[in-house]
Amino acid sequence: MKEVIRTNKAPAPVGPYSQGIKTGGRIYVAGQGPVNPETGKMPEGIAEQTRQTLNNVKAILEEGGASMEHVVKATVHLTDLGNFKGFNEVYREFFSEPYPVRTTVKSGLLGEMLVEIDVIAELDD
Repeated sequence: MKEVIRTNKAPAPVGPYSQGIKTGGRIYVAGQGPVNPETGKMPEGIAEQTRQTLNNVKAILEEGGASMEHVVKATVHLTDLGNFKGFNEVYREFFSEPYPVRTTVKSGLLGEMLVEIDVIAELDD
C-alpha cells in the first residue's frame, strides 16, 4: 500500500507527482530543487541551493517519520560538474558515515536551478 507524504515545509509538486511515497518500509522522495517553500524563491550559488534542496528533502522525510540518517540512496543532478566541490561540502553537513550510496550526474535543469536531489530512505524495523 502506498502512503502519500505531503508537507508545506517543502515546495508543492508542479506536476502529477507526489513529494514522497511511503511503502514497503521505505520512503521515496521526489526530486527536490532549491525553492524555498515560504518565499517561492531560489537562493543563489551552489552552496545555498544545495542547502535549501536538502532542507526540502529533510522536511519530506520528517513528515514521513524518517530522518536524513535513514537515507540509503541519493541521486544528484548538477547543471555544472564544476560545482561538485561546493555541493559536496554542503552535502556533508546533512549526512554522516556510513554515507548513502550516491549517483551524481550533469543535467539540464529548469531556470536558475543548479541542483536537484531525490532520495530513498530505509525505515527502521
